[in-house]
Amino acid sequence: MTSRWGVLVLIALSQGTLRFSALRRKVGGVSEKMLAQTLLWLEEDGLVVRHAFAVKPPHVEYSLSELGQQVGPIVERLADWIESNLPQIMHQRRLKEDGGPGESHNAGRDRQG
Repeated sequence: MTSRWGVLVLIALSQGTLRFSALRRKVGGVSEKMLAQTLLWLEEDGLVVRHAFAVKPPHVEYSLSELGQQVGPIVERLADWIESNLPQIMHQRRLKEDGGPGESHNAGRDRQG
């Protein structure tokens, strides 16, 4: 849930049930493989429900579970906060990259997407 894609998927699904392709378009920039993995993780965490219909071609829809609906507004508020504070966050990142005040102890740390 804490990955970038997990947050974006939760926000997208908070607006209603979506098929895989519609969800991928709504999230934007996510690969098919990463979206499938993210949905699997969210389903395992009990936040997303996968509805598979026995038709041809296959039809699968994703929606938030009851637990996912509870966390949805919290995730949206976090995303709004990040968007509002992004200039300050990016400024702090530039300072650390330039070796400025409070130099990072996590230099070289891999950022998870």
